[in-house]
Amino acid sequence: MTASNAGDVFDVKKIRRLVQLMKEHELSELDLEQGDQRIRLRRGGDVVVQAASAVAQAPPLPHPAVSLGGEKQTSDAAADSGDPNIAMIKSPMVGTFYVASSPETGPFVKIGDHVGPDSTVCIIEAMKVFNEIPGEISGKILAVLVENGDPVEYGQPLFKVDVSA
Repeated sequence: MTASNAGDVFDVKKIRRLVQLMKEHELSELDLEQGDQRIRLRRGGDVVVQAASAVAQAPPLPHPAVSLGGEKQTSDAAADSGDPNIAMIKSPMVGTFYVASSPETGPFVKIGDHVGPDSTVCIIEAMKVFNEIPGEISGKILAVLVENGDPVEYGQPLFKVDVSA
């Protein structure tokens, strides 16, 4: 099959058009399959193109950060990570981190707030679904490690918590 073939998903013009559509509609991932051909585009990460068992890597596409006006917060009280009383609340998924449910409301948690296992600490948007993230531990927030609107990865630390407080 050649690149000029109308059914070829690896046609550069088609890939450029898909990237343009992803930007226009603020999509973070696109996965298309037709027969034994597959193209998967992901913004903010690696672009993977697959055909049967072949895999090609391309540079990541820029991911636009959407800001709700919040800022990264840190605390002088935050001890180094070697302290057994310090724990991290980590991202359970890939997505966009938000400190509040909307720009008009305050953040779910701030430095110095006490959280419990069921306390909502942030929202992570993944594929236009807003997921409330629970703290899963009890303690006092020492630091917010991610800026509002930043993309986050699975397992990335979001908050530093003093579990002895």
